[in-house]
Amino acid sequence: MNFETVVFYVFAALTVFAALRVITARNPVHAALFLVLAFFSMAGIWILLEAEFLAITLVLVYVGAVMVLFLFVVMMLDINLVRMREGLWRWVPFGAVLAGLLVFEMVWVLGSSDVSGGKAAVRHAADYSNTKELGRLIYTEYVYPFEIAAAILLVAMVAAIALTSRRRKDAKSQVIPDQIAVSKADRLRLIKMPAEKHTREKLDSTTGVAR
Repeated sequence: MNFETVVFYVFAALTVFAALRVITARNPVHAALFLVLAFFSMAGIWILLEAEFLAITLVLVYVGAVMVLFLFVVMMLDINLVRMREGLWRWVPFGAVLAGLLVFEMVWVLGSSDVSGGKAAVRHAADYSNTKELGRLIYTEYVYPFEIAAAILLVAMVAAIALTSRRRKDAKSQVIPDQIAVSKADRLRLIKMPAEKHTREKLDSTTGVAR
């Protein structure tokens, strides 16, 4: 067992451990931090596979941007953990079936002849650019899946903006033109009311207390 194999198993163990802690941690902040650890471990595995561009993209985009946003949102929201865990065991059978399906797919892929055929890793030259090779594959062989994924992300973005910016009936909003066009009479109205004061006090001759 060489050094690269040992490093791969270390990163793989860290990734599995962090992924399990993401779904088992009671504190949502701790779960988000374990997800950051899982991203870093996966980036290390991608570097071992000579996919440096994907590793750097994973760290910069997901760890540096998405997870920081998640942490801010989780820390700013007052999450009721007791209410969030209500009905958790109701979804355990569905989660077990989904986990079994994922394990079956992984075993199926890893047990195929293309993966388990004992093929040695391809060693590239020093001037090899995986970024250039990735771009060539995306815009030639996988151009249609790439465009479909981009269209789906665009639709999701537009839908999210439409859901957050729609006008609600119970929401109060300011109409700036109406505020500018208002007159003095609309802002202030003087009402004359007669000043009346009714007092009923009866003095007790014996105690001297007003009632």
